[in-house]
Amino acid sequence: MSEPTDADRIRAKRLAKLQAGSTSNSPTPSPASPGPSTPIAQLPQPKPKPPSIPPQSTTPPPQRNVPVKRKSTAPAPKVDYQTWENDTISTVLKVTLSKSTAEANEYDLVWLKHLQVELESEGHPQMTLTNDIVDRLLITRLELNAQAMSDDLEYVSVLASLPPQSVFEYLVGCWKRINTAKSILLKKNPVSETQQATALLNQLRDLIISYIGLNLQDPEMFPQPAGRPLSTLGSHELLSPLLSLSALSTPLYASTTTSQTTLAPTEVQLFLQDLVVRFADPVRGIGGSGGDSAWRGVIGGMEALVGVKPIAEMITRMPQWLGEGFGVEVTAANFERLSLMGPLLRLGTFSREWPGIAQIYFSEPTKRSRADVDSSNASLRGTLKSLQSSLFQIFNTLVRTSPEARERVLEYFATVVRLNVKRAGMQVEPDTVASDSFMVNLQSVLLRFAEPFMDARYTKMDRIDPYYFSVSTRIDLKEETRIKATSDEAAQWVEESKSKAATPNFISDIFYLCNALGHYGYIRTIQVYEDLGKTLDDYQRHHDMVTGDGSWMGTPQQAHVQATIENVKNEMSKIQSQQLAYRVQLLDPELVFRYVGFTSFASIWLIRSVDPRGTHPNPVVELPLSKDVPMTFRVLPEFIIEDVVEFFLFVVRHSPESLDLSGKDELVIFALTFLTSTWYIKNPFLKAKINEAVFYGVLPYANDRHGILGHTLNTHPVALKNLIPALTHFYIEVEQTGASSQFYDKFNARRNIAYILKAVWDNPVHRDALNKEAQNVDKFIRFINLMINDVTYLMDESLSELTQIHNIQTEMRDQTAWNARPQQYRREREGALRGLERHASGYTTLGRSTVGLLKDFTAETKGPFMMPEIVDKLAAMLDYNLDALVGPKCGELRVQDPEKYKFNPRQLLSDILQVYINLSDQEEFVRAVANDGRSYRKELFEAAMETARRVPLKTETEIGVVRSFVSKVEEMKTTIEAEEDLGEIPDEFLDPLMATIMRDPVTLPSSRVVIDRSTIKSHLLSDSKDPFNRVPLVVEDVIPNVELKAQIDAFIAERMNKRSTIEEGIVKMDVSVD
Repeated sequence: MSEPTDADRIRAKRLAKLQAGSTSNSPTPSPASPGPSTPIAQLPQPKPKPPSIPPQSTTPPPQRNVPVKRKSTAPAPKVDYQTWENDTISTVLKVTLSKSTAEANEYDLVWLKHLQVELESEGHPQMTLTNDIVDRLLITRLELNAQAMSDDLEYVSVLASLPPQSVFEYLVGCWKRINTAKSILLKKNPVSETQQATALLNQLRDLIISYIGLNLQDPEMFPQPAGRPLSTLGSHELLSPLLSLSALSTPLYASTTTSQTTLAPTEVQLFLQDLVVRFADPVRGIGGSGGDSAWRGVIGGMEALVGVKPIAEMITRMPQWLGEGFGVEVTAANFERLSLMGPLLRLGTFSREWPGIAQIYFSEPTKRSRADVDSSNASLRGTLKSLQSSLFQIFNTLVRTSPEARERVLEYFATVVRLNVKRAGMQVEPDTVASDSFMVNLQSVLLRFAEPFMDARYTKMDRIDPYYFSVSTRIDLKEETRIKATSDEAAQWVEESKSKAATPNFISDIFYLCNALGHYGYIRTIQVYEDLGKTLDDYQRHHDMVTGDGSWMGTPQQAHVQATIENVKNEMSKIQSQQLAYRVQLLDPELVFRYVGFTSFASIWLIRSVDPRGTHPNPVVELPLSKDVPMTFRVLPEFIIEDVVEFFLFVVRHSPESLDLSGKDELVIFALTFLTSTWYIKNPFLKAKINEAVFYGVLPYANDRHGILGHTLNTHPVALKNLIPALTHFYIEVEQTGASSQFYDKFNARRNIAYILKAVWDNPVHRDALNKEAQNVDKFIRFINLMINDVTYLMDESLSELTQIHNIQTEMRDQTAWNARPQQYRREREGALRGLERHASGYTTLGRSTVGLLKDFTAETKGPFMMPEIVDKLAAMLDYNLDALVGPKCGELRVQDPEKYKFNPRQLLSDILQVYINLSDQEEFVRAVANDGRSYRKELFEAAMETARRVPLKTETEIGVVRSFVSKVEEMKTTIEAEEDLGEIPDEFLDPLMATIMRDPVTLPSSRVVIDRSTIKSHLLSDSKDPFNRVPLVVEDVIPNVELKAQIDAFIAERMNKRSTIEEGIVKMDVSVD
């Protein structure tokens, strides 16, 4: 990263020479330090030649390399390779190391006296020109200045004979002479070593083209002829030959130079192809792993080229612009190597294509300090910023060149999208698609193109055509899932909408291409980064498993196991290095900032597209949305909304500080829009991701215990009005996702909801919103019923697994008995323990958070919990868990290191007691607890009160409330036993599910089964089907069985009267006895 650029190295060498010359009184400058300076490619040091090689020929090189054409039947005699090499280099560069040769050619060949002295001091055996010194020959020739003063009379004649050429003209002449030499080589075959000769000419061509590029960037790098204004040099010298292409005029431009230094019309395109292809192939990375800064010269050359309008137009017209013209099929994998800009775009830090970055900058990651990592990040990101800025400058210049050039640039973007559809797949071979560096760099270019239309007031948002996909073919959506439309519906919409769509404008093109490229590029790279984390977790678990099982110690397997552990550590270190390298580019603050801006803009555009007024955010959309989903929204590719969610989720998890300035409001409004109106999105997992993004946004961050979104959720008007309705609505909906994993998926979603609610619960506005939500009785009852179901399952599972953990730990504690067990048995038990530990922590966390919700909700609103279909389930759940925590088997929950399993029995007991306290004044709840014949026992409450006093968990006042509640329950229990002593009850009066006497019998419409209304209402809260034949059912469809109800009421009245009569008789008998 810190290596000097080619231009820096050349300037440094020139400065060293000048300093050396200024300190010497000799007319011959002292030689510079040995070693060539390499502007682009590193060349080997000079090697001694065998003494049999003759000295440089005094015959003028033009006579050797450009023989006079004459008719001859005999083949031309071949020369030895050393002679041909010497003469060819001399002819191409027009230089010599021999004074006599220069004089014999009347100084058409320039005598490089200073270099001759350097080479002699280095022990160069002969003054023969070889490929080892061509770079030194060229730079020495370019440094000659005809205006320089010299006391060396021999050298004055050399300077005086220099032709009045600009550097560009001289280099063009060299390029033309290379082509001539190559033509002669192919036609005349003057040397036997054809392959070696071809390699020399290719080397010369690359060298000449490299220096042409440097001259185009900085025409002042080498001395230029007097009287030539700087404004006419460098890239400006390409202007006239390019303008002459259309007229094919000769001479190409007014100049005093000869035809040997001008480009003929037929040569211009070949010259440009050599130049552009050379500058589009930086070969190495941006730093590390032996890389150099060659790419800086490359990209600078490209910037200079596209700065000339005719060149820019020609570049986009070249077949190589889209990777064509090489005789091979263009694919996703080779496009970044074949296309003109591909090699520059693929520069980066991602470890798949640039493993050296991780190896050099982030090796041994566990030993690196935070400051060290930050320093590496700053250095690499500074380079990335320079690279991406230049890339955008090139594309932006091309776009502004002409409508045709702009179209070809858009086609470049579209080609990348079309070729890389596979990147969005679940399992992708990296070698079959474009690299992460290529896609992310191109994303940065598109994000910059999008900035002009993302103004603060969204004045240009309406220029994004909602009918774009009905007329544009840039993005193929045939295989893409739509937000809420089938492929047939989408095809029909396309046909119906063609007449409504306008010709796609540049804003629409960039907006949709940026979305698509993000989906196949940046968002997929996020997944690669996340997969690295999962792989690291797998290695960590493997490491823990191997190190945790100490049975191999002292056995013949010890050496093998230790080697395995070391290998695992090495692999973990490599992955951590790769993660750090990924974070450099993926979490580059400037890139993330731009993506936050674009994603926020896209989220607002999505909401505006479903806003009935079409004006969001001025004013903000009204929620919930209409039930009628616009077709223009339904047919959009699902990835547009998915990527908004995925990016926000990534940012709040890995870079929440990126939302400090902007993005928080947009994320919250986006989430609430589609969580209050979930019918707008078909994919249940996408809705869960929206909820997950909000959850991560309220996790503690910096000094805010409620995260980056906590303040917004507690202050923004949209959140204050819609957060509670959105969360309760989604809590209910997630019960049925339609996926095979829906039973477990719902717990993750509801854990997130519970945490969000906890984060905002201290806000009285949100508590008022809950009370308003509770007025929608049917919806709220479904909500709390599902909450109770969750607590019942989660607590049962977590307490059961804690009991199993307790049993295994107890077994292992007896070391003598444990070691006596077979090794296979011990491994199985240890494996079972690790599995239980993983599951138990999840269950206890979810169960505890849901119990916490019940505690908060019952303190705020009690009515819904007292409904007949709820109150009995709530009482039974609380009594069961109270029994588990303080009952006879509570000792089985004692485990080693309970914090490891997120198990806090004291807090759990305190929360459950608080629910009893909150509802202690409700007669329905007292009756429900008393009616729980399965788990309720007075002794359990006495044990709980003792624990609550001893720890302490509750105040004496609160314990007094519990004691008073137990007294009420005992009294109610006596009353219920008396009420229910009805004797033998006819079967037709009993509820078929609960086996209790029905109080409000109803007939189910399809199965015709008679059941109590409270029973079927409770069932329908969790399952929308008839329990007897699985036909869909709603409670409004049940049929009251008035006749049977009258019979039951009469039966109860009769039995109650009979019992009263008997009791009165018993009382009279007692009185008479007295």
